[in-house]
Amino acid sequence: MSTTTETSATSLLRFATAGSVDDGKSTLVGRLLHDSKSVLADQLEAVEHASRNRGQDAPDLALLTDGLRAEREQGITIDVAYRYFATARRRFILADTPGHVQYTRNMVTGASTAELAVVLVDARNGVVEQTRRHAAVAALLRVPHVVLAVNKMDLVDYAEPVFAAIAEEFTTYAASLGVKDVVAVPISALAGDNVVEPSAHMDWYGGPTLLEHLETVPVGSDPSDEPARFPVQYVIRPQSEEYRDYRGYAGQLASGVLRVGDAVTVLPSGHTTTVAGIDALGTPTDIAWAPQSVTVRLADDIDISRGDLIAAAPAPVPTKDIEATVCHLNERALLPGAKVLLKHTTRTVRALVKEISYRIDIDTLEQRSGAQGLEVNDIGHVVLRTAEPLALDTYTDNRRTGSFLLIDPADGTTLTAGMAGEAFDTVRATEPDEEDWV
Repeated sequence: MSTTTETSATSLLRFATAGSVDDGKSTLVGRLLHDSKSVLADQLEAVEHASRNRGQDAPDLALLTDGLRAEREQGITIDVAYRYFATARRRFILADTPGHVQYTRNMVTGASTAELAVVLVDARNGVVEQTRRHAAVAALLRVPHVVLAVNKMDLVDYAEPVFAAIAEEFTTYAASLGVKDVVAVPISALAGDNVVEPSAHMDWYGGPTLLEHLETVPVGSDPSDEPARFPVQYVIRPQSEEYRDYRGYAGQLASGVLRVGDAVTVLPSGHTTTVAGIDALGTPTDIAWAPQSVTVRLADDIDISRGDLIAAAPAPVPTKDIEATVCHLNERALLPGAKVLLKHTTRTVRALVKEISYRIDIDTLEQRSGAQGLEVNDIGHVVLRTAEPLALDTYTDNRRTGSFLLIDPADGTTLTAGMAGEAFDTVRATEPDEEDWV
């Protein structure tokens, strides 16, 4: 059942790419798709035609990824684009995220579900502010694996000392953020060195190519290492005489493993019971693990509705007072006193933004207090008060049940992405206000 070391064609790796403007990220993604034979013939023909019209002798592989007209005209990546490709060893979902500072929110969106982040740097420039920003976002989102792709090695004569100095600086910085797994790979996306095929110009490098690492990095985690969390999406009560006693709770297991006979707590009510049965695709089973979609039957008749959480120990303590690190995604500022909707798994409740404690300077990681609000792309710490108690894990412990969204109650637009708990494992003591929802 463990997926920790899966590298077969059935395993799936979600990864995100990030890099500063002109670091060659679009070319890298295009090279990865081209050299792994993941480009259709008509796509390649269109790229070759467009490249010839620009007076280029070789195909501009960046055109494979910069799909929006505005991206092609400006030569930068603007929106998050998801690419799907596969090799004989693994399937991939690639979130190609923008590198420009004004699109930080897009990187947050793309990396939020990633298990690995590829951070690209130009070998001529080394680690720059935007590199540190991307590393900080990856750390903030608890991305388990980070790859430093030192690009354009052909423009520094494939010099090992250049690569070694950049790798050491980045690895040291990433470690200070709490990133535990960093692998550095020297590449030339334009020439194809160490992207899919090993480079003949860097015999001093004995590590894997970028694709080799993507194919072999451990995927996922053993569900049995995490406590079970089952957000209820739908209550099933068939009206037929044959199933008049059936009562099931349908949803997707967010984390962990559920077995028939397990003791569970229903939150936020706090009622305890045991799992009487599990149905997967209409067939009874003794066990289910994340991220399976199943129907759970319980031993006791408890009042349960959509948004409730069926949790195994240790269960989170429901609370109306939430402290969280957030990234503001909307052009409209998030202000203290704002009344919003908070969506956590399948539950949506009213909430009040009681306090914006500080804004994080993502370049220096300094906490800047006194913020009047959070503007688009800002990352900060907020205190929220909800109308009903919520059972959140800390984001550090569980990315699925520790995350939430703030939504505008007037028009339903997404305002902010939130992660329960503190950023970068910092400690900040606060005395929560006892003021109730107004």
